[in-house]
Amino acid sequence: MSATADPRTYDLDELRSRVLAEHGGAVDDSIPRLAEADPGLCGLAIVLADGEVRGSEQSDAPFAMQSSVKPFLFALALLDTRGDALERVGIEPTGEAFDAIKLESGTGRPPNPMVNAGALLTASLVDGGDVDGRAERILRGLSAFAGRALDVDERTASEERAHGERNHALAHLMRAEDALRVSADDAVEVYGRACAVMVDAEALAVMGATLAFGGINPVTGERVVPASVAQDVVSVMATCGVYDGSGTWMRRVGVPAKSSVSGAIVLAAPRLLGAAVVSPPLDRQGTSVRGRIASEILSDDLGLHSFRA
Repeated sequence: MSATADPRTYDLDELRSRVLAEHGGAVDDSIPRLAEADPGLCGLAIVLADGEVRGSEQSDAPFAMQSSVKPFLFALALLDTRGDALERVGIEPTGEAFDAIKLESGTGRPPNPMVNAGALLTASLVDGGDVDGRAERILRGLSAFAGRALDVDERTASEERAHGERNHALAHLMRAEDALRVSADDAVEVYGRACAVMVDAEALAVMGATLAFGGINPVTGERVVPASVAQDVVSVMATCGVYDGSGTWMRRVGVPAKSSVSGAIVLAAPRLLGAAVVSPPLDRQGTSVRGRIASEILSDDLGLHSFRA
């Protein structure tokens, strides 16, 4: 077995330079805000057990979380329902796209929390009596994961509402199956605001590290969620976090992760570190092209693969 690099001295800027040579993929244009993203943006960060945060150039560039918020919505739903969320959403991979119009046969549940149907459902399960209450609870929870106060980009949230026809369709379908117990408009609004929360690679890496270290934020020392919740979330990230590419991801990278149409990827290597990459050009499965390559190299160089011999 080859020697692994020391994450405390690992050259993230050199890794960034290597992946910047890749020019494949296309920036998502599902909403105007995403279509305006700089295709040259590329930032990487890792967070270690003692709370050290290490970032490359552009690791402080802001972006909307989009689908990278899904593991954390699942965590908050598990926490606020004391685990009952597992009765309301499945945990099996689908082999289909993130916005597929598909529910579990016989139950009407979303297939897992990492697809849009599942995230609409988990966002509806967090504490709060109405849209504003749930959105505020999510923002506070995400801020605790990140170890800093986060904000919502109101333009992104507005565009998510205006262009969210498939999410509305999924919400209405779940309402018809009695899986979703708030209105479709409520579910789409709360989830859209969660997607519009702004982070950078360093904040997202801290969030991944909080899951990797059993629910304790290594920067603040705060226990954000119980260890059992973190374990459940990381397990589903491993099987479902990169949608219909999750099997290939786990073979090549071997680190539980969640991709995002904003070009972000959050990684949680249990007991080792949290990491994040952002680079907007996406492959056909909606995963950052440079982010995938960077994650493969990082996993190889630091020995992060979960099934490493």
